[in-house]
Amino acid sequence: MSALNDKIVIVTGGSSGIGRATALSFAERGAKVLITGRRAAPLEAVAALHPHIVAVVADAAAPGDAARTVAKAITSWGGLDVLVNNAGAGAILPLASATAEQITAILAVNVLGPSLLAAEALPHLARTKGTIVNVSSTFGHRPAAGLSHYAASKAALEQLTRCWALELAPQGIRVNAVAPGPTESGALTGMMGLSLQDAAAVQDQERERIPLKRRGNPDDVARWIVELAEPASNWVTGQVIAVDGGLGLT
Repeated sequence: MSALNDKIVIVTGGSSGIGRATALSFAERGAKVLITGRRAAPLEAVAALHPHIVAVVADAAAPGDAARTVAKAITSWGGLDVLVNNAGAGAILPLASATAEQITAILAVNVLGPSLLAAEALPHLARTKGTIVNVSSTFGHRPAAGLSHYAASKAALEQLTRCWALELAPQGIRVNAVAPGPTESGALTGMMGLSLQDAAAVQDQERERIPLKRRGNPDDVARWIVELAEPASNWVTGQVIAVDGGLGLT
């Protein structure tokens, strides 16, 4: 029997990519999982893959949705042990063309959203001595032209991880982060808004730059998110684990 059997997990951005792989990995280990996202159909498609997954339409950037998300986990499964802040936003956004609306949208999902959801989850995580896993990025600690506001938001999330780890340790709550490198998740054509042709060119450049010479896949990252939530990791807190094929070293 898995140590995660009957643990209750929230995974934001659970309809695709890393979030989908993470939700399925938890469910396969016996956990009960609530996934969130902005579109009902993809969420329902993931929920249909496993009886231990339920879905709720919620926007990580909408302050009112934090309370609704946690309430859904409590009514569906009866508690909360693990919060995975996976939902993310970004854009290729040169400084000269950045607008207040674009910057605010990135920060709302990557900084404000995890903060409000973690605060809402806090009483429940304190009861279970639970854990928070934030999903950052290699670019949270590695600069890149045109990604300044995305990178800054992920750097903020990494520092939130460290600060929360200190703040919440007296309650027995652990807080860690995983920082994925370029991953086959559709983010280039989705979140970053590139054409298929431009995305393919970027992918080729990334493969060449990554020391292990391949982009990651969602399962590469999901296994580390699950590992950090495992009771066996109960002496690990305040860490940012890079899962990027060595890209952060270059």
